[in-house]
Amino acid sequence: MTDSTVAPAPGVSASPLAPEWLSLPSDVNALRGQEWARDVVRHPAGELAVDGVSVHHLAEEFGTPLFVVSEADFRARAVEFRDRFNEAFAPVCGGVDVYYAGKSFLCTEVARWVLSEGLRLDTCSGGELLVAQRAGVPGELLGLHGNNKSAAEIRRALQMGVGRIVADSLPEIELINTLAAEQGVRAKVMLRLTPGVHAHTHEFIATAHEDQKFGLSLMAGGNNSDRNPAGQNVAEPSPAEQAVLAAHAAEHLELLGIHCHIGSNIFDAEGFALAARRLLAFSAQMRDVHGIELAEVDLGGGYGIAYTEADTPRPTAEIAQAMAEVVASECASLGLVPPRISIEPGRAIVGPSTFTLYEVGTIKTIQVDLEQGHGATAPRRYVSVDGGMSDNPRQVLYEADYSVTLANRASHAAPVLSRVVGKHCESGDIVVRDAYLPDDVTAGDLLAVPATGAYCWSLASNYNYVPRPPVVAVKDGAARIIVRGETDDDLLSRDPGA
Repeated sequence: MTDSTVAPAPGVSASPLAPEWLSLPSDVNALRGQEWARDVVRHPAGELAVDGVSVHHLAEEFGTPLFVVSEADFRARAVEFRDRFNEAFAPVCGGVDVYYAGKSFLCTEVARWVLSEGLRLDTCSGGELLVAQRAGVPGELLGLHGNNKSAAEIRRALQMGVGRIVADSLPEIELINTLAAEQGVRAKVMLRLTPGVHAHTHEFIATAHEDQKFGLSLMAGGNNSDRNPAGQNVAEPSPAEQAVLAAHAAEHLELLGIHCHIGSNIFDAEGFALAARRLLAFSAQMRDVHGIELAEVDLGGGYGIAYTEADTPRPTAEIAQAMAEVVASECASLGLVPPRISIEPGRAIVGPSTFTLYEVGTIKTIQVDLEQGHGATAPRRYVSVDGGMSDNPRQVLYEADYSVTLANRASHAAPVLSRVVGKHCESGDIVVRDAYLPDDVTAGDLLAVPATGAYCWSLASNYNYVPRPPVVAVKDGAARIIVRGETDDDLLSRDPGA
């Protein structure tokens, strides 16, 4: 990923302020491949380029901050999920349905890429459904998620003929049935269950443990038992079981199967395996006790990617094979016909396909007191850029770590522990908390932050009335806008007094 090797100056040592996982680079210009799109390189002169387009050209034509997506890399990762999971599951259940998780990043162009590569599209709002509709995605290839769908959103989904609505609660099952009756259709539904799996990720993005807003618990409610008229203990049905019975009995619903999602950016395969076992055991229970066959199981997404050198994502083929083995083994043990499996990768497709390009402004070096006291301090370089938490709020939300590199040139200067910060009036406005950048970084330089494709633009805001950046796709040596950056007029367009 780099064409130059520049050793740090003699005598340079790691900063005592650096986290344990951050190593002092032997080459401050090197790019760690797993954090970047596969067609990002550093030219011999030192400048970064993606699919033949230099960052200087991108900044000059489109300005900064700027999200830069490699279309070829996005498509390749989508195809990789499609093919590797189909290969692994072909002998188990004939293959899988891969739904791209639109919440990670969605626009009409991306929706068309997804469709053209043979994937389906998962949405979680009426707005995301609208994007899919404008992109020409057929309704039967769409799913709709959400823990609190409005009647308007459900009506839109029914009118579009979406392939499945993932119901999140007992009241929602009733609502979908009522609205489907109004339209004279049968709504295809999945039921989102919480299998009680505690994924190793940030608590705000762990979504399958009991104490959170999503899904229907597999655990019985209340004191877990009651007494029938004969005085015998009777297990109280779990919310999940109640939901299956309600959806199966509803006149205007077609119950397809069950769904779970254990969290986001997960590297530990055991969580996925445990969730699969619990859902399959529940399917067998519904068959044995109620005679209800659940023909589909969605195992969600959340596959981890590399943001820093500390992250070690598993290869897609390895994940697929491990999950297929668990499903095959559990179905054989339970005497269960293997259900049709679906998955929902989002971050793992778009995350590494994108980097954010910034221009450097103010630079400060602060002396920070060390924990051992006695007046000892160490320097930390603060490098301010022209974006921040308005285009990437993940650091302030999840304490997410990122990497960064000097993008417009190579440097022979020594690495200095740096913190890349934004321009907003918040001390927590941090883009990259800890990174080694060359000592000679200066105002006007360009910095590139990799792996920003997922949950950056989609979470972007206008905090401090800062316009949201454009998104540019690069393909075959040419760049084009796929999401226009906001203008001053856009910022004031909803203000009737402006």
